[in-house]
Amino acid sequence: MSTSETHSIQVKNLTIGYKTKMVCKNIDFNVSSGQLCAIIGVNGVGKSTLLRTLGKLQPKLSGDILIDGSSLEKFTSQELAKKLSFVLTEQPASKNLTVQELIALGRQPYTNWIGTLTTEDRAQIVDSLTSFLLKDLRHRKCHQLSDGQLQRVLIARAMAQNTPLILLDEPTTHLDLYHKVQILKLLQQLAHDKKKTILFTTHEIDLAIQLCDKIVLLDGNENPSGTPCELIEQKHFERLFPSEMVQFDAKTSSFKVNK
Repeated sequence: MSTSETHSIQVKNLTIGYKTKMVCKNIDFNVSSGQLCAIIGVNGVGKSTLLRTLGKLQPKLSGDILIDGSSLEKFTSQELAKKLSFVLTEQPASKNLTVQELIALGRQPYTNWIGTLTTEDRAQIVDSLTSFLLKDLRHRKCHQLSDGQLQRVLIARAMAQNTPLILLDEPTTHLDLYHKVQILKLLQQLAHDKKKTILFTTHEIDLAIQLCDKIVLLDGNENPSGTPCELIEQKHFERLFPSEMVQFDAKTSSFKVNK
């Protein structure tokens, strides 16, 4: 896979929801190869619904989702498994596996019917173990890991899948500040160094502003997107929450509690 190839996702006039229940509409954005993008917004606005729709885990209500210029609907499950990988908040059912075994599952789209790993598969697994600081833990059972370690394993499995696009739902939930920053820095590195397109949902708006190349801000109205600087200049963060409780300070790019 050529690293000069630009893998991107484009979303045009998208409406998301469940059958007859519309959750959010007027969603337009695109993310290019090598970019880390956060999806932010208040609770219930549809962040996880958007991510699941982008990953074809649930159908869109209307609009277009294009991956490398092709409509998401055109991809078979097998084709899509080579285009995008998903890291959900649910704990894996296979926590009795070792770290290395769980990461090896990321190679399933490429292995033959009996799951034999090739030299290329093994190289991808080692690269993932190394990139996410897991080599020393590779023989440990997943149920013996801390939340932060397990999160690194799940992202490393997505990296081993070697897809141009990676989607993550709340990858820093239940982690302390140090491990939140560690995970997001590793994702930033993965996007920039390996030219991946990475989208993730998060409540960590301050961290997203500091570390992301792009942000999609779901507000249920305009749903703006752009670089953190663009969104700050356009005062979108200032309108995100009711101002009587918290206010956005553009100078420090952070939210302040009104005392």
